[in-house]
Amino acid sequence: MSIGSIPLRFKVELDTERCMNCGRCVENCSYGVFRKEDTKIDVNSRNCVACHRCLAFCPRDAISIYEKPTDYRSHPVWTREIREAVFNQAKTGKIIIAGMGNVLPYPMIFDRLVLDACQVTNPSIDPLREPMELRTYIGKKPAALSVKEYPNGDTDLLTKLAPNLKLETPIMIGHMSYGAISLNAQTALAKAVTKMGTFMGTGEGGLHESLYPYQSHIIVQVASGRFGVDINYLERGAAIEIKIGQGAKPGIGGHLPGEKVNAEVSSTRMIPEGSDAISPAPHHDIYSIEDLKQLVHSLKEATEWKKPVFVKIAAVHNSAA
Repeated sequence: MSIGSIPLRFKVELDTERCMNCGRCVENCSYGVFRKEDTKIDVNSRNCVACHRCLAFCPRDAISIYEKPTDYRSHPVWTREIREAVFNQAKTGKIIIAGMGNVLPYPMIFDRLVLDACQVTNPSIDPLREPMELRTYIGKKPAALSVKEYPNGDTDLLTKLAPNLKLETPIMIGHMSYGAISLNAQTALAKAVTKMGTFMGTGEGGLHESLYPYQSHIIVQVASGRFGVDINYLERGAAIEIKIGQGAKPGIGGHLPGEKVNAEVSSTRMIPEGSDAISPAPHHDIYSIEDLKQLVHSLKEATEWKKPVFVKIAAVHNSAA
């Protein structure tokens, strides 16, 4: 890609009638925009960053700077900033990073959420007799129900139901492990899901003791690193999730640097203090669908078949396979 393929960010113009060739712009520009050649000053607009230092030192106001003199064709997704970020990453082979904050408008997703029960089921014909609700059950459902009726009108459900999660609010908070986020953040999430009647995930960082009061609304995760996984951990969760595919972050595997593994994280994750917590990409004991079936069965056996066991996979085209 030639350098001329990127439109100029700033255009610098020098008024030759007003310029007195004093050379102050050449002396004070740190980016090499101006260069003195014999009796004239040459301008290289591509080096300009619009710091305006040249404007401040020019005694004759002979310099003008224009932003985006020529731009890309407008596009709602591929804006100038995004295109140039792609160019710069391709040219340097490095990721573009910046300090804290965001200069662009940042949408408040939760302010725009609309929960419409009519999108899930048909609206009630008689709202007084058929109230609408957002309550959701997640888990295995029976194909049919068998009920025993008694002469006095009482009934008993004969079908054995598999354990389900009951969500009063059909929004769950994904898995973010302790160490990757702080204990304060996890505690805030635990209090929120308990109050709203939904669930959050531990990630693969184990379950800190201070979260035990909220364990009925926490899903514990069994990931490739097996950090913090023991019988106490499994029994405290409302459900168990086996992570096959990544969730919030892209790529495979995971790495928590050793400098973040303090005494509390070390105890919760069951790893030495100060050591790197590296999650391998695949599970060391899952190489086929039969291996996955065996792990699900083992987790159900360990928890006496009282908890649902979920498997999280990546959203790919061949997810069934």
